[in-house]
Amino acid sequence: MSEHAELADWDRDHFWHAFTQMDEYEPLIVDHAEGVWLTDTQGNRFLDGISSMWCNLLGHRHPGIDAAIREQLDRVAHSTSLGMSNVPAIELAKRLAAITPGDLQHVFYASDGSSAVEIALKTVFQYWQQCKNPRPEKTEYIALDQAYHGDTLGSASVGGIERFNGIFGPLLFDVTHLPTPDPRRLPETIASDQAAEYFLSQLEQVLAERHEQIAAVVLEPLIQAAAGMVFHPPGYLKGVRELTHRYNVLLVTDEIVTGFGRTGRMFACDHEEITPDILCLGKSLSGGYLPMAAAITHPEIYSAFLGSSTSGRTLLHGHTFGGNPLAAAAALATLDALEEEQILATLPDKAAQLTRHLAKIEQLPHVAETRQKGLIAAIELTSTPDGNQSFPAELRVGAQICKETLSRGVMLRPLRDTLVIIPPLSISPEELDLLSNVLCESIDKITRQVANTLTPSP
Repeated sequence: MSEHAELADWDRDHFWHAFTQMDEYEPLIVDHAEGVWLTDTQGNRFLDGISSMWCNLLGHRHPGIDAAIREQLDRVAHSTSLGMSNVPAIELAKRLAAITPGDLQHVFYASDGSSAVEIALKTVFQYWQQCKNPRPEKTEYIALDQAYHGDTLGSASVGGIERFNGIFGPLLFDVTHLPTPDPRRLPETIASDQAAEYFLSQLEQVLAERHEQIAAVVLEPLIQAAAGMVFHPPGYLKGVRELTHRYNVLLVTDEIVTGFGRTGRMFACDHEEITPDILCLGKSLSGGYLPMAAAITHPEIYSAFLGSSTSGRTLLHGHTFGGNPLAAAAALATLDALEEEQILATLPDKAAQLTRHLAKIEQLPHVAETRQKGLIAAIELTSTPDGNQSFPAELRVGAQICKETLSRGVMLRPLRDTLVIIPPLSISPEELDLLSNVLCESIDKITRQVANTLTPSP
C-alpha cells in the first residue's frame, strides 16, 4: 500500500472533519504549500482560492512569518496568560490598539473566532451588571438573520443559519433576529437607494420598544460571509452605530472574515468610519498560521471590570492558549508584512482586475449576479435566464463546479450555489487571472450540463 493510500484510510477511519459528511468524504491530503499554492500527497498542485477557509492572508510559507515563529520557538512556545504575560502577546496588544478603529485598546485573546464572539457576549452581559450605572435588566441581544458567528453555544445563539443551528435550538438562548439587510430582497415599493433606511427602520422599531432590555447588537460589518457573501447597503453600518448610541445599546462587530485588508481597508468598519464597542478578530490575525483570535474593547467597558480581587468584577473567562507566544509572534510578523510590503496599496489594482473578470463571468447564462468588495467576491448561480430561479438543491451545482475547478488546479469551496472567491492578498496578477479563468470556464461547463438535464426532451 502506498503512503497516500495508507494516509487516506487513516483519514477516513479516524479524522472526523468539520462540516463534512464523512459517509461521502473523499480524502484530499495537503502535504506542503508555497505562496498561494497547495500540494497534496499525490503531487497535485492547487491554487488556494479560498485562503484555506478565509484565513491565510499573505500566502503559505511567508518567509517573514516562518522566521518569526522559528525565532520564537527558541525562546518559549507557550506560557499561560492567567496572572502573567509574555513578550509577543504584549507587543501584539499594543499594535492592535494602534491600528483598530477609534479608542479600542484593551485586547482579550482567544484561540478562534467563535470564542472571540463568546468573550464579547459575556463581556457585554457582565458590563451591564457592574458599569457605573448598572442596568441588570439589559440581558438580550439583537443579531441578523443568516448571520454566522461561530459554533459555540453563545456564538451559535446569535447566528441565524437554520441548517447550522436548528438541531441545537433547545441549547441556545433566545435572540431577536432581524431580517438580513440584503438590498436584493426589498419590497417592490422600496427603491434600492432607500435600502439602508428601510433596514435601519426595522432595527429602530425594535430598539425603540425594547432598548431597556437589549444589551447589544451583534453583526458582521458590510458582509455576511457564510450567508452567501451578502453585502449590506452603504450607510447601514454607520446607521446601526448611530442607533445603538442613541438607544444606549452596545455594538459588537465580528470582523473575523473581513479584517486585515480583505475588503480593501484594514477593517470593514473603516469604510464607514465607525468604532464598535467590541471588535472581534480571528482567522487572518496570525496570517492564518496558528489559532488566534481577540475581542478588543475601549476604556469605558474595560474600566467596569476593575476592582479588588474580592470585588467580583473580574471577567471570569479564559482559554488555555489565549495569548500564545507562537501565535502572537506570527501575528506580529503578519502586521509587519502588511506594512513593509504595502499590501493594502496593492489591492486597488488587484480588485479592479477581479472586477473585470467578474464582469465577464456575469455574462454567463447561468450567473444571476456577482458581488465584490476588495478581494472578496461572490457569484450567484441561477437555473433560468431571468436569474430568479435557483438550481434544485439536491443537484449541488456549486459543489460540482468546485469539483471541476479542482480538476483544473484551483481549490474553491461553495456556499451552496454561491461561489466564493477570497484568495490570499499576496496573489499575483497572473495567479488571479488563472483563478478567474478556471472558475469562468468551470461555471459555464457545469451549469450548461446541468441545465440540459433539466430541460424536457421535445
